[in-house]
Amino acid sequence: MSHEQIWSAIDALADRHALSVSALARHAGLDATAFNRSKRFARDGRPRWPSTESLFKVLEATGEDLNSFAQLFARAAPDTKGRLPARISDVVPLIRFTQVGDGGFFDDAGFPVGHGWKAIHMPNFEKDRSYALEVSGNSMLPLYRDGDTIIVSPKAKVRRHDRVVVRTKAGEVLARTLQRKTPSHVELYAFNNQQPDRKIALSDIDWIARIVWASQ
Repeated sequence: MSHEQIWSAIDALADRHALSVSALARHAGLDATAFNRSKRFARDGRPRWPSTESLFKVLEATGEDLNSFAQLFARAAPDTKGRLPARISDVVPLIRFTQVGDGGFFDDAGFPVGHGWKAIHMPNFEKDRSYALEVSGNSMLPLYRDGDTIIVSPKAKVRRHDRVVVRTKAGEVLARTLQRKTPSHVELYAFNNQQPDRKIALSDIDWIARIVWASQ
């Protein structure tokens, strides 16, 4: 049982009964903020867990039982290959940008897999197995600063002038603006004058994913 899974199951329970998490809490006789996103992590980043009493009050108020809740919980768990599921709430997996080149975090299509991911809450958007990257350093200035979070979608269609993250088969990771894509290569423009523009053969690219959202 993980922190992300238990909160995702609570979010899914609220969705099932057409309630917000605040309305779900009130319906169970709890404080309206009991399940709010801000209550799921302490100020120092430590995860907070719902109490057993809160869970049973919610189940009683919604007429659900442990079996039905367990089904929601199972939907929030990784599959047998360790692949993270399609999101059933506004939670996406998060790693630092400097870890992207390491092995074991992505499958061949550029989707997040395995362990070592943290979790981040974000505004609602199309649930397409997107994930978050935490910017490290100043290489992406002036667009993204150290500590900013960018949301990356391997599934989103990539078009000219989109901001993208590219990983090469050699493990190099780049954040650039896609200037041109041909049948043989891509041309990538840097975000600033401190980084070089690049022209990379498609045969040398592992995956390309579009940056769809950023916290700034």
